[in-house]
Amino acid sequence: PEDDNTNDNFGSVNCAESGTRITLQLKESVVKYMTSSTATTSLQSTLQHIVDNNSCYSFILSSQDENSNKDENLRNAVKDLIQASTTEEQERTKWLEQKGNNDDSSSSHIKHNDEPDPVLENNNKRQDTIHQNNNKASSHTSIKERSIYIPLRLSMGERKMLRLVEAAMTCCDYTTLVDDVNTNNNSKSVAKRIHTILRHITSVLQGLVLSCDSNANVEEDDGDEDYSSFFRRLFEIARRHKVMNPEKMRTEYGKLVYMLQDAVSPTVQPNLPYCKSGLSLVSPMETVYKFLSERNGLAMLNDPLMEVATEEILAGKKSRSQINSEIKRKERAVLMLKQNYKSSQLSADDVHLCLYSMCDNDSFLNSNRVPIDKIIDYLQKFFAPDKIEDGYSLSIVSGQDGSRLSHSHERQYYFALQSLTLWRDIIDDMFRLWAMAEGDLLSESVTYSLQDTGQGMQRVQQSPRTYKSMQKILSRVQSKVSQWVGSSVIHLGDHNVPNSLSFIDKYTQVPRILGPIVSCLENLERICEEDEGIEGFIESGFGGLERLKKDILYDFFKSAFDGSGADNFYDAGSCIDGRLTSAWNWCSQLPNKPFYCIFKLTGFIGFDGEFK
Repeated sequence: PEDDNTNDNFGSVNCAESGTRITLQLKESVVKYMTSSTATTSLQSTLQHIVDNNSCYSFILSSQDENSNKDENLRNAVKDLIQASTTEEQERTKWLEQKGNNDDSSSSHIKHNDEPDPVLENNNKRQDTIHQNNNKASSHTSIKERSIYIPLRLSMGERKMLRLVEAAMTCCDYTTLVDDVNTNNNSKSVAKRIHTILRHITSVLQGLVLSCDSNANVEEDDGDEDYSSFFRRLFEIARRHKVMNPEKMRTEYGKLVYMLQDAVSPTVQPNLPYCKSGLSLVSPMETVYKFLSERNGLAMLNDPLMEVATEEILAGKKSRSQINSEIKRKERAVLMLKQNYKSSQLSADDVHLCLYSMCDNDSFLNSNRVPIDKIIDYLQKFFAPDKIEDGYSLSIVSGQDGSRLSHSHERQYYFALQSLTLWRDIIDDMFRLWAMAEGDLLSESVTYSLQDTGQGMQRVQQSPRTYKSMQKILSRVQSKVSQWVGSSVIHLGDHNVPNSLSFIDKYTQVPRILGPIVSCLENLERICEEDEGIEGFIESGFGGLERLKKDILYDFFKSAFDGSGADNFYDAGSCIDGRLTSAWNWCSQLPNKPFYCIFKLTGFIGFDGEFK
């Protein structure tokens, strides 16, 4: 910038989204002049003047001089960014409050004839309290602690290898052939089963090698060639993808993890082909913490900007300008972290990969916890433990309507609330629980036994790591309440929950149960506004929209937490896993409910979703 080339603006620079890096290459003569004693203004103040007057973006001035005060500038910029974000949140909250007041005043002439309901006012107070408790619950682990169990996002090359493993697992019938119902525990059948395991594992490994190298002569080398590192990487990629996407590979992952479970057993591992003696097919999962630790980048996890850089931007009822503002704030935080922590060992792309891997985790938690939070809100909005409305008592009696428990209205209210809170904390710790579950499943020291549990032949295996983690979660939830309602028994390693894979699969279904219920309740208002016929049908058949919502929730909170779903108290009831069994039982009975047609009108298909 000079006087003769319009030094007060960017004539040819068009700033796009925040996070765009613009490099200005100044002439050597200009740099000398701006850094000389005769210059009227400094180079930094000149550039700041240009940016402040012509752009809404902040900037960081850096140089190639190693002795410059770049680090100090970055630290100051971080402080400014945090302060700007705080100010922005305060202004937005103030704007929303003013907008809400304006909306209330403008619509007051339409419908405010009824007196305020004291029950609803008390419910609103309790709802505020539960939101505060939920916020505390979600922050019981720091970003650094969570990063230990957050898988690293797959690269493009790894996705190609993932498709290979998926195809191999889709084609094979490993568990069907190995876990044959006719298998007995006599010595002959045990030896025959080990031979079957080795034969089918060899077939899978041969297929993987030939798919990558069609010239490999896998039949003539008799398994002497060592491909163990190749197999470990393939299977680690598939396991990592499954943890990040629980709804994917629902059949393939089960076959894969059971095959690896057999492959690490002491009787099979020494005889595996294409692996040097003693080498396992299982390797530790690549996580954000492990990746940064190997590159001396763990300091980034303690940076206050991590919260901003890894949060998911949810639309909700925000305006387009609010969403854009949050996106820009997040992009600025990402840019700052990339510039501040890149090194010879940790590139800017590596930092970017770690940040968005953690953002994937935040997205998973939001999508899976939101249905639980909304159901809790519905419980506290429509019901109160100390007030019983006529026709809406949550009390249950054992032996009536399939119930296996006897609870008063207040006790049933807290039983449902505590169960939902427990599910929320389990989902919040799902990645850690998954790591513990795989540690138990693929343990070389803890073996399994094939047993007929009443649901076919299952691999029954003790899971000490998963059980201990689950106990910690349960203790944390119990410490938040004055009195725990129901049993504290955790089924794991028995005929109810045979192993940790069944345990993980059981609790990943919670959003599948609650999601369709929340979707139905939220879509009711939309379909009534769009179709007057449906609105009239609901009014005449169910007594109105609000009453219909309350009827659905009343039936759910009363019948989905009644201990049903089995013919004895050990398999169902008030135990930790029995609560979820009762909820599944309610789902199976939904077609017989009087409001089932309402679910179909709002787009309900099923609770289980896609399953292949």
